[in-house]
Amino acid sequence: MNKLFTVLPPSAALAAMRAATPVVQATESIALADGLDRVLACGVRADQTLPAFARATMDGFAVRAVDTHGASESSPAYLELIGEVLMGTVPTLVVVSGTAARIHTGAMLPAGADAVVMVEETNARGTQIEVLTSVASGEDVLAIGEDIVAGAEAMPRGRRLRPADVGALAALGCTVVEVYRRPRVAILSTGDEVVPIDAQPQLAQVRDINGLTIAATVRRAGGEPISFGIVRDDEAELESRARTALDTADALVLSAGSSVSARDYTAGVVERLGSPGILAHGLAIKPGKPTVLAVCDGKPIVGLPGNPASALVVAWRMLAPLIRHLGGEELRAASDRRDAILDANVASRPGREDYIPVHLHDRAGELHAMPIFGASNLIFTLVRADALLFVPIDRSGLASGERVNVIPLD
Repeated sequence: MNKLFTVLPPSAALAAMRAATPVVQATESIALADGLDRVLACGVRADQTLPAFARATMDGFAVRAVDTHGASESSPAYLELIGEVLMGTVPTLVVVSGTAARIHTGAMLPAGADAVVMVEETNARGTQIEVLTSVASGEDVLAIGEDIVAGAEAMPRGRRLRPADVGALAALGCTVVEVYRRPRVAILSTGDEVVPIDAQPQLAQVRDINGLTIAATVRRAGGEPISFGIVRDDEAELESRARTALDTADALVLSAGSSVSARDYTAGVVERLGSPGILAHGLAIKPGKPTVLAVCDGKPIVGLPGNPASALVVAWRMLAPLIRHLGGEELRAASDRRDAILDANVASRPGREDYIPVHLHDRAGELHAMPIFGASNLIFTLVRADALLFVPIDRSGLASGERVNVIPLD
């Protein structure tokens, strides 16, 4: 196929790909201890209320709040100390008017008490404590059910488990979770000039950088990369290897072979792999315009540019969210962008998204971004960068001193 690009905005292209690609439905049960970064295949409801008992959030004294009203350093309240609440035990003592009980963070509030006075706000006076501040009912106390109540949804289906999520499920006594199987993503590098990374390239040859960077992107997005090696510039061989790879996996990524050169066969091969076929041949993005996006019989195919930095930017912008979708993750609004002040003018062209490597540094408490200009085939341009500067599709450039969006590279 040798025709002009049909260029789409990245957001529209990604929406079309997601709409034509079903979630991988296979699931598996795994131990909660192995659940970090896995995606829940079914929601979890709390079968108990947490906390199950009112408990202190500070070291101090359990009191009746009314007994402290009006207390201050100049006019303290005096309460009789009646004992101590031991950790992990149900207290038997009862706090009545004019009394207090020593309590520690996490301990159960004794009957009669409705607040805690921090130890820093008291002085010991023999069998009494001197209270130097007034507290309100419920102060420094976790109430029953303040965290979650029985029957409430604890975690929705499609949630990627974070460390806090694992801890919350542990608090509910979950030991096993049902998660989606990781999407299997086949990776096939193309080109007569491409050699394995353990080979010594001859003049005019390059190592297969993209194979590993794409695999790393797939793994970080929650997928399972499967390498299918390198295929030379032969249309029949490319089609044969691509069919085998697609039969084995849930998605296929082809590196290079996506431009309009007469020797670039990717688009033609992809058109024959299934329907509906190519959804976009070209993205309104720089770097990465010569990208092929297709869905063949329900499986997504992404044909990336050969230039390493271009391939990595497109893999981050398009492939990673597509894999998260395949893996059943409910995608939330982007939260990875940060504000920074731009340190140099950046030229662009309306009608495309630009992603420019930047160095981040702090100046007088403000985050600043200095562009690192380099060709799209230079992988070390990205290595030297801390983030990518995002230039929106409707902007003709960004001015020095402007507050901009950057996406950290981690």
